[in-house]
Formats: sequence, C-alpha cells, structure tokens
Amino acid sequence: MGWAGIVVLGLAVGLAGWWLHPLRRSSRAGLPAAWVAGVVAAAAAKMLGDVSGLFHDGETLQWPVCTGFALVAVALTVALGCRR
Repeated sequence: MGWAGIVVLGLAVGLAGWWLHPLRRSSRAGLPAAWVAGVVAAAAAKMLGDVSGLFHDGETLQWPVCTGFALVAVALTVALGCRR
C-alpha cells in the first residue's frame, strides 16, 4: 500500500470513527479534525513500521497496524474534543 492507500485508509477510518463515536454530537472536534487525525496517525504508523523493520510497504501486517493507529487517534480526538 503506497501513500495514496494510507490517505484513503486514514480518511475512511476518520469518517467511520467519527460517525460511530458516541460523543460526536457533544464534541467540538468535527469531521475534518477526525480526517486529519486518521491520516496523520496512519502515516505515522506506516513510517514507524518501515523504520523499525516491523513491516515493509505492502505487507499484510501494515493494514491492521495503520488502521489501529488511525482508529485510536480518531477516538481520542473526538473524545478530547468534548472536554471543557
């Protein structure tokens, strides 16, 4: 999966994570913030995996690691957005 795949994955996880989060209605962090968090986290996971040697570009382990990082980042962004 190249960088285009990482961006699409981050956007999809950002949308799904924001839409399914129970605090999204009371959160000040909107959909664009969730998209940015998803793309940045997925890109960071890809770079960390490549640098550490955990996986190389296109390996099967890259998808769940990048998805997990993006999902956690989106959940934290939306949850912290509703704090005062």
